[in-house]
Amino acid sequence: MSIALLSAADSNVGKVRASNQDSGYAGYQMFFVADGMGGHAGGDIASAITAQRMAQMDAQYVSPDDAGAAMLASMLETNQVLTETVSGHPELAGMGTTFSGIVFVEDKVVLGHIGDSRVYLCRDGKTTQVTKDHTFVQRLVELGRITEQEALTHPRRNVLLRVIGDNNEPPQLDFQVLTAKPGDRWMMCSDGLNGYVSDAIIHMNLASEQTGAEAIELLIGEALEAGAPDNVTVVVVDVVPAGLSQVIEREAKFVGSASSDVVIEQAKGKSIVGLKSFFSDLSGLEGQDRQYVSEYGEGFNRLTKEAQRSLRSRRLRQIALITGLVALVVAGVWLGYSYTQTKYYVAESNGHIAIYKGIREELLGFKFSNVYQETNVLLSELPEYQQQLLDRTIYATDLQDAFRILDRLKASVVVVEQ
Repeated sequence: MSIALLSAADSNVGKVRASNQDSGYAGYQMFFVADGMGGHAGGDIASAITAQRMAQMDAQYVSPDDAGAAMLASMLETNQVLTETVSGHPELAGMGTTFSGIVFVEDKVVLGHIGDSRVYLCRDGKTTQVTKDHTFVQRLVELGRITEQEALTHPRRNVLLRVIGDNNEPPQLDFQVLTAKPGDRWMMCSDGLNGYVSDAIIHMNLASEQTGAEAIELLIGEALEAGAPDNVTVVVVDVVPAGLSQVIEREAKFVGSASSDVVIEQAKGKSIVGLKSFFSDLSGLEGQDRQYVSEYGEGFNRLTKEAQRSLRSRRLRQIALITGLVALVVAGVWLGYSYTQTKYYVAESNGHIAIYKGIREELLGFKFSNVYQETNVLLSELPEYQQQLLDRTIYATDLQDAFRILDRLKASVVVVEQ
């Protein structure tokens, strides 16, 4: 079946940041998000350059292989542009960006991904994360060092292992070729969404009957409700049967930093001639929230050793906590048992009257009492009402009181005449 595409995109600066370092693009055959890093200007420029250049490959392709090759070539050129931009403006050293995007080739979807932005697919009532985060904490999860839950609050959760930009390494994209079918809803987002909105809420909105634009509005609203400390960018693509979208005219749309005037002014070859207004004031660069660390470099090894030390430390703390809890339980049991051994009561033992040390109650089959002294007075020799009292146990305040109770019982023995 032939398919058609309906799309929507939006971006929000959030409640904390002063500028939007995200860029998004909803085009004709291509859709993506790019999340910049590198400070106040660096992140803006990196994602804007990437968005503007990658959007140039939005076209009809003969095959998925052609689309994948074009995406890779465009990414390598974009990476070179970012590197040359930093050479001309050392203030931007270290800037880079993520990229997560898809290109439709008839009913095939060519996906390219690098960094920690994400691509989701909602199909047949189920939402799946299609991409894998290129982050240090995700690597720790894969190695079994930490859990998915621990990754959410790990102090190194903002360390990226792969990005496009000023890092002296060619970008390493993950590529996939998937099949699209009518009813699919694809979503690309920056971590400003999935970092603060649960997968359940994301699924609820994607699987609803809302339009793509309505779903995006509600999802960004959820991020803002959660505090939105980061920029939030979302692109949604609905796959529908060909013909249903003919009444809707689509236009390519940029959102975020790529939609403003502060992007590429003019390109001469592969060198950026100028970036409007970005370089007017670079003195107030913010410290970058995220870091890039090559997974093949010394920095990655250093972080891995740090994580190993942290894991050992955490395990030692857990062992110490468990040991302490066990010690408290043992101490509590011992103190409780010791307390019971200060108590006495009078009851029957082997048909005779006896003094018991402890309490009569049991716990899981464990007895807290034992016979302290058994007399030669038979239970049957007592009046019936006293026999009933002994069946229910006669408690004493202390050992002397137990002996006094015993004396009274002996005094009430019924003498049977021969």
